[in-house]
Amino acid sequence: MADELARAVEVLSDAARILVFTGAGISTPSGIPDFRGPDGLWTRIDPEDYHYDRHVGDAEFRRRTWERHLASPFLGARPNPAHHAVTALWAADRTAGVVTQNVDGLHQAAGIPPVHLVELHGNAARIACISCGRREPVAPVAARWRAGEEDPRCLACGGVLKPDVVFFGEVLPRREVIRAWAMADDADAVLVVGSTLSVFPAASIPLELAERGRPLVIVNRGPTDHDGFATARLDGDAAVLLPALVAELGADAASPRR
Repeated sequence: MADELARAVEVLSDAARILVFTGAGISTPSGIPDFRGPDGLWTRIDPEDYHYDRHVGDAEFRRRTWERHLASPFLGARPNPAHHAVTALWAADRTAGVVTQNVDGLHQAAGIPPVHLVELHGNAARIACISCGRREPVAPVAARWRAGEEDPRCLACGGVLKPDVVFFGEVLPRREVIRAWAMADDADAVLVVGSTLSVFPAASIPLELAERGRPLVIVNRGPTDHDGFATARLDGDAAVLLPALVAELGADAASPRR
């Protein structure tokens, strides 16, 4: 492992602008299961329970959506050392941006400001109106649901509300995709953390950069679908490996970027 760490440090030390791309594996140390592992979320729930058309068209389906969502492990989780390591890298002005597939909001909770963060699949701690686009924190809507509103509606227009995450049957938000690619175009290396690079179109971002010749460092427990693209690869717990890597790069979380 020491050789792999030294190689990753060598690769990233030459990069001025690192695109950090994260997946579910960065958040498993925070108590959030991944999606496709043996104990992943898709072994416990049916993906069809998060289908856009059914949510929009069926009040009983929405009632079950709120029941599941408000008990979600995404809500109440806290950042772990891997998230703080990403923040340290950002604070040292070494990142082109942070792009995440996760909906847990933990990068923002760890201090990455929204302007430097793209949440491609949304944020479970927000609620969105599908009619007027109004967004609000989950807490007020949760309070209304617990007070007896089984199908809470938008207070601005009366439209249907949903968790502000990408459901099956939805496309990725165009604005966030554009922002992610802008960050990618500014990067001279890619650091993938906790992603198997199997979910598209999100995974096309780091893979496209690797195909353009940008160095690709992968930190993940277990193999990914595209290890052949990696310039360096660290296999193990991101909460252990990433702080070690970032420390070797000289990033100092005590000196936040303004």
